[in-house]
Amino acid sequence: MYNFSNTMLGFSRVFKHPSLSTMLLFFVLFHTLCSITTSSDLNSDRNALLALRAAVGGRTLLWNTSNPTPCNWAGVQCENDRVTVLRLPASSLFGKLPTNTISNLTRLRTISLRFNKLSGPLPSDISQLVELRNLYLQDNSFTGSVPDSLFNLHLLVRLNLAKNNFSGEIPPGFNNLTRLRTLLLENNQFSGSVPELNLPKLEQFNVSANSLNGSIPKSLEKMPADAFAGNSLCGKPLDICPRDGGTQPAIATGGIEIGNGNGNKKKKLSGGAIAGIVVGSVVGFLLLLLILFVLCRKRTGNNARSVDVGTYKPQETEVSGEKSNVDAENGGVNNNGYSVAAAAAAAMTATGKGGESGGGNVVKKLIFFGNSARVFDLEDLLRASAEVLGKGTFGTAYKAVLEMGTVVAVKRLKDVTISEMEFREKIDTVGAMNHENLVPLRAYYYSREEKLLVYDYMPMGSLSALLHGNKGAGRTPLNWEVRSAIALGTARGIEYLHSQGSSVSHGNIKSSNVLLTKSYDARVSDFGLAQLVGPPTSPTRVAGYRAPEVTDPRRVSQKADVYSFGVLLLELLTGKAPTHAILNEEGVDLPRWVQSIVREQWTSEVFDLELLRYQSVEEEMVQLLQLAIDCAAQYPDHRPSMSEVCERIEELRRSSLSVTQEQPDLVNESE
Repeated sequence: MYNFSNTMLGFSRVFKHPSLSTMLLFFVLFHTLCSITTSSDLNSDRNALLALRAAVGGRTLLWNTSNPTPCNWAGVQCENDRVTVLRLPASSLFGKLPTNTISNLTRLRTISLRFNKLSGPLPSDISQLVELRNLYLQDNSFTGSVPDSLFNLHLLVRLNLAKNNFSGEIPPGFNNLTRLRTLLLENNQFSGSVPELNLPKLEQFNVSANSLNGSIPKSLEKMPADAFAGNSLCGKPLDICPRDGGTQPAIATGGIEIGNGNGNKKKKLSGGAIAGIVVGSVVGFLLLLLILFVLCRKRTGNNARSVDVGTYKPQETEVSGEKSNVDAENGGVNNNGYSVAAAAAAAMTATGKGGESGGGNVVKKLIFFGNSARVFDLEDLLRASAEVLGKGTFGTAYKAVLEMGTVVAVKRLKDVTISEMEFREKIDTVGAMNHENLVPLRAYYYSREEKLLVYDYMPMGSLSALLHGNKGAGRTPLNWEVRSAIALGTARGIEYLHSQGSSVSHGNIKSSNVLLTKSYDARVSDFGLAQLVGPPTSPTRVAGYRAPEVTDPRRVSQKADVYSFGVLLLELLTGKAPTHAILNEEGVDLPRWVQSIVREQWTSEVFDLELLRYQSVEEEMVQLLQLAIDCAAQYPDHRPSMSEVCERIEELRRSSLSVTQEQPDLVNESE
């Protein structure tokens, strides 16, 4: 009876107070259901991204498809286990955007596919992206009209469709997007008139460079005039339309008044035209005087350049080029103030042959190239005070300060193994190279004992010195803009060399051969010298940059140049020096190290700490890293050409420079 009573009492308590147990059970069931739903939604987002990747081609993204979550993939951001941001700018995506790809990412707030090669119409099911705030599709090749489904995205704040091939009339449906603050439609093929747009929050608007006509609606009169340029539009802020009782829109006539209402044919020059003629005449006269001055200087220079080395007796004794232990690879500078050509002059006069070469008495002089300024001669060069910049693969480099103040760099070649005739032929080819990203060879001197090359002096030193030379507190960090600009400038210089013929290559690409101007513009040096000298005595000095297939450093293919450039890119991004690239400092096998990190999906661990602060361009950094990996591929056939390399760097730089156009969504839900 006792037990039965206790049991009945327990049942009565449960039914009398059921709320605690019921709520606990409900919570467990709800949590389980939410977990299943969240996992299902994220898996759906993952499948949508993979479908997009398969549809639009382009370069392989650093997406680890074995990872069940896409939230760590490059260009993908998640919130609450859903994909909310997709940014793939300048990724060489091409082809059409099919349905059931992006539209299945129903929680997207931002899409950025700018600077790609996507084509065809926008997918009709884009209306499913009901939470979309920012849509950046500029600089693609989309065609067709703007779909009506786009106007169902009522939360849209920023819309950029510029620089595509959209056509038809600008739909009035844009009025449905009442939160719109940015609407950029320039450089398309829109026709017809501009509709009245009553968008109270609109801040940025542009329809320039289309085929629009008619009058500008009153609601857009406060927009800047350049927002309507390149069309046949009239009305504020442009010229008054004829039907408004005003004059005909101005036609460019060079300041000449053409006719009047009475059929008069008189032409009258305006004050601006008269002033232009006077200024043009003065400029033309000054230009003529400048040409005469240059011709006179050139004639005088021709007489000054024929200086017989044999008649010059330097006062300095021989100073060995080995005096400085500073290595050019470290970008070091030694401030020993002695004559740059003391060793050269001493060697030329020690044998008593002076200007002799071979068996004949031939007068030797400094040979200038092309239109190089001939403001000094060999005698000036031999008298110049100098600093040793260092010893590179092909010889010792000096900074020479001439008495007139001109500063040049002089390289004293070593181990030249070819004949004088062959040397002159090859050096003439080098001197003819003319590109803004090459260090120009201005002049050279050749004798049996000495071979000197004269270059422009680059005041900021080498990229190697900039990256590895100063690790102290006074170091100026290299930001993304500077590094990507150096990468592009270097690539353009190498591309130019390769364009001179299929057999033309640099042969010695490394960071110490990339010199910098005061504005950090890259200039490639030492091009063409590998054919002039014998094999280096210490081949491991450039082993970190050398392609695996290279056995003779004097015979380097263009694809091997691409490999070396890939290593240089990795050096720029990681801040680490390749193996043996810098003496007395432990290096790493950069391609192998980077690939091992990327395989583990630790991409951020690869980048130099100085770059990690630029999170807004992280995608572009990853794209440049992918390019570097492509360039440093094991097999030559798998490497891109330098033309493709330049194109890809230009794309990602355009993307990073315009990243500020992507403004954050600051719209409150209550608006």
